[in-house]
Amino acid sequence: MIRSRMPVGFPVRLWNRGIPMGREQVCVALDVDSVEKALDLVARLSPWVGVFKIGHQLFTSQGPDMVKAVKARGAEVFLDLKYHDIPNTVSRAARAALGLGVKMLNVHCLGGAGMMRTLVEDMGRESARTEEPMPLLLGVTVLTSLSEQELRAELLVSLPLAEYVVHLARLAQDAGMDGVVCSPREIEPIRRACGPGFVLVTPGIRPAWAGDDDDQQRVATPRAALCAGADYIVVGRPITEARDPEEAAERLLLEVTTSTCNFELK
Repeated sequence: MIRSRMPVGFPVRLWNRGIPMGREQVCVALDVDSVEKALDLVARLSPWVGVFKIGHQLFTSQGPDMVKAVKARGAEVFLDLKYHDIPNTVSRAARAALGLGVKMLNVHCLGGAGMMRTLVEDMGRESARTEEPMPLLLGVTVLTSLSEQELRAELLVSLPLAEYVVHLARLAQDAGMDGVVCSPREIEPIRRACGPGFVLVTPGIRPAWAGDDDDQQRVATPRAALCAGADYIVVGRPITEARDPEEAAERLLLEVTTSTCNFELK
């Protein structure tokens, strides 16, 4: 156990473009099958985790009450439903999420610039009307489970994967989105293309001490992702399926807050 090394509230180092990195940048995916398991993880991991991701499995089985339950325990929520539909449908779904008080939500960039632009405009109006704070609006670029070979052979995308992801990120930025969800491998080219103010949320995070039994193709360690320019890292099974999830979360945060790097925006 390493729990005694790091009390809650310890100081963090300044790095990654001068941004102080700490528990607020760590997001854990609640990919579990019951409200009891989810809330147990929230209670146990909150000292080391700032955001909890609720995806299709948990939201489908538990609905909006799951978001409310996590929020009631003082945690932030990333609503990971990857909306991908006509502009009006996506906008209405996102406006419903606004009332839940989520910190961030996402849509597929492949829905197009018009869909994203409508989302941004409608959410802005609804936020002003209701006085609910705006969540971070994120575009999903290319799923971390897809390889460049699959992108070419199955989806007939002729661009190199990194170039295609940058194209989607620029599309999202031009539509007014706050940032994108991208794999660790595409952080640096997106950061160069979209600048320092564009939020990058990065799944596919695998600590060096975790196993590699996974269905994600494009992964990296927490240190590598943050040094490349990620603003938030998303971790799932290395924490939630660890023998001791609390120790795993603390170990992850220790890596986040004590690693050093010399990142420069090129």
